[in-house]
Amino acid sequence: MAAWAGLESLSHNFLTGKLEDLVKWSRKSSMWPATFGLACCAIEMMAAGAADFDLARFGMEVFRPSPRQSDLMIVAGRVSQKMAPVLRQVYDQMVEPKWVISMGVCASTGGMFNNYAIVQGVDEIVPVDVYAPGCPPSPQTLMHAILTLHEKVMRGEITRRPGRGAGIDLAAEQAQSEPGWVQPLPNPVRVATPR
Repeated sequence: MAAWAGLESLSHNFLTGKLEDLVKWSRKSSMWPATFGLACCAIEMMAAGAADFDLARFGMEVFRPSPRQSDLMIVAGRVSQKMAPVLRQVYDQMVEPKWVISMGVCASTGGMFNNYAIVQGVDEIVPVDVYAPGCPPSPQTLMHAILTLHEKVMRGEITRRPGRGAGIDLAAEQAQSEPGWVQPLPNPVRVATPR
């Protein structure tokens, strides 16, 4: 937290603005996803990383086996009640800033599994940045969700990142710290299926 306090004390000028653009570009261009496939959506996630779709062109060379090396979690598939604490533990161990993509209808809303054993939306466990629809979503839909996340990262500001991954409480924190009107942040993005 001490490093973030130092960034907040900087005044916004030409030099810090360009530095901020460089940091946002480097974050966007070098996201490392965590290996977290839970069901059939994981097959499509693996296909997106294979040669036909090649996530390496977006800086995602390899899915990292350790959460301490990852800053993007792609939750691919249904989350059971038993898996929810493990998912949260992996999310908590990821480095800051971190982002989450909810891949598939089962991860986003519980899907057809409307019962006590399945979590009805991964956003009950971790904050979600982008939702990718489908059952299962195609690799093109996942890549569209990743590009949408890249746009969100490029629009963000490094000095105002709350460190929670999704920015859910950022507007409330700003309203408490700064008097006056604060522009509300957009809700998490729900990606439409590309045609």
